[in-house]
Amino acid sequence: MALPIENRKSKIENVKKSAGFWKETWRQFRRRRLGMAALIFVGALTVTAILSPAIVGTRPIVCQYKGHLYFPCMGYFNPRWENPIFQIDKFRKRYPESLKAKDPASWAVWPLNYNDPYRRVYDNEWPDRAGNPTRDQGRPNTLNWFGTDQRGVDVFAQMVHGTRVALLVGILSMGIAAAIGIVIGALAGYFGGWADFALSRLVELVLCIPTLVLILALLAIIEQATIWHIMAIIGATSWTSIARLTRGEFLRLKEMDFVAAARTTGLGELRIIFRYILPNALAPVLVPITFGIAGAILTESALSFLGFGAPPPNPSWGTLLSAGRSNYQMWWLIFYPGLAIFFTVLAYNLIGEGLQEATDPRLREGGRA
Repeated sequence: MALPIENRKSKIENVKKSAGFWKETWRQFRRRRLGMAALIFVGALTVTAILSPAIVGTRPIVCQYKGHLYFPCMGYFNPRWENPIFQIDKFRKRYPESLKAKDPASWAVWPLNYNDPYRRVYDNEWPDRAGNPTRDQGRPNTLNWFGTDQRGVDVFAQMVHGTRVALLVGILSMGIAAAIGIVIGALAGYFGGWADFALSRLVELVLCIPTLVLILALLAIIEQATIWHIMAIIGATSWTSIARLTRGEFLRLKEMDFVAAARTTGLGELRIIFRYILPNALAPVLVPITFGIAGAILTESALSFLGFGAPPPNPSWGTLLSAGRSNYQMWWLIFYPGLAIFFTVLAYNLIGEGLQEATDPRLREGGRA
């Protein structure tokens, strides 16, 4: 006997809608305590990179000078973002004394820690403050929390501002790698045949090119290499694993019923690839991207350690490590940057491992056993 329409409606309304794939992945990832801790750590690093001029610096976050508001701290992101009036009025980077001397009515909001990532702080530059010590006298103290390097530049300031370099290298280089790898893998897996053969041979060719050697060769050719060149090379040589994984996913998904249904509606090939198949193939691809970010940060640190990384005056964790190897008595130049590199690389690896377990049901079942 059929149920009344009202009863059938109530039963349908009581049926819980199944969680989507990404929602279920997030729910599974949140159960991984190490993965969540790593994600929080990376989030804290990102906030540190964005707010680095407000955390440590010698330029005001905001100041009123001659009746106008300025944000001198933006010069840490790009020198051209620092208003030219401070150069015209010959501040010479000495904001505390120059503001009061040139405009007694001025006011400023200062960073939490008065130190500069590019230069030494001198005596009385900040009222009643001693200058930064130089050479092996710059041990960690109340003014220089992580000590100073041989030139008297604060290590904490260099590390905080160096976070931008580390995260930029990792995220942008793998952004380039992901764009190249996903497109090539998608085309190879979907079209197959000669396209798959040609693109697979291209992947094998790029696999034979060592990233570090290619970067060193480029730096020998380019007169003034920048951190952007390093990012481009890391990205242009790190896409092979992403392409292979994307190809495998497309080979599997293109035979699914929803793809056949999309073809019957007359949709173009590119729309089917990027609108229907790609969103379903992205989850496994996120794992090598996360691992790749950790590898890119490690590569940049190794290059900076060898003296081929971010050119001066860009602060870098690897550059600090390189400065420490010339004088092992200055242990703080090795300990703090080394700790930052270790925990950052570990965090990205833990995130990648957590994503791998959250997106693969077999690994989830194996973890419960």
